[in-house]
Amino acid sequence: MRMTRVEIEVFGKEHEDFSAQLSGASLWNPSHDTLQRVFAMVPSEFLENFQTRWNEMLNSEEGEKVKRLLAIDGKTQRGNGRRKIRRGNHIVSAVDERGFCLGQKRVEEKTNEITAIPELLDSLNIKGTIITTDAMGTQTAIVKKIRRKRADYVLALKGNQGSLLEDVREYFSDEKLLEKCAYKQKVEKARGK
Repeated sequence: MRMTRVEIEVFGKEHEDFSAQLSGASLWNPSHDTLQRVFAMVPSEFLENFQTRWNEMLNSEEGEKVKRLLAIDGKTQRGNGRRKIRRGNHIVSAVDERGFCLGQKRVEEKTNEITAIPELLDSLNIKGTIITTDAMGTQTAIVKKIRRKRADYVLALKGNQGSLLEDVREYFSDEKLLEKCAYKQKVEKARGK
């Protein structure tokens, strides 16, 4: 997930204590216009190096203070492809509840998310977090990876996943089970589906 300059400015203002703790000094939070001028001058290699260092910090003990809920999702970037020559980039990102992108991986097509998600999980310290993903990420190998790395998960189900959705419906229709455990059901209707 990409943050706008205005969102970065707001985040900086809302998290001044966290910024000061990371840097060891009180930081001045620049305006979104200043951020645009700075980003225009910064070479992309520097930003890639910064992302790597940020991921390393998140994998340290200090990073444990930042993470709680981690959403993994793929998006196609608009406006970066050339008409009829090249498709837009498809990026799988790991984003925390505050909108921080903790890691990302570029894939050739949306269907490649299934192989990219485990690779992205390998690059992150997810111990103790709750991983969420859409139905594309509801795969046995992905769940095994999450559990092996000592994290929890919330996955989406659709009717096109064999008998899995029906199995879950049957499981939750058991009256005795419902008395023993707490669960929350949420039905959403979006995009005409």
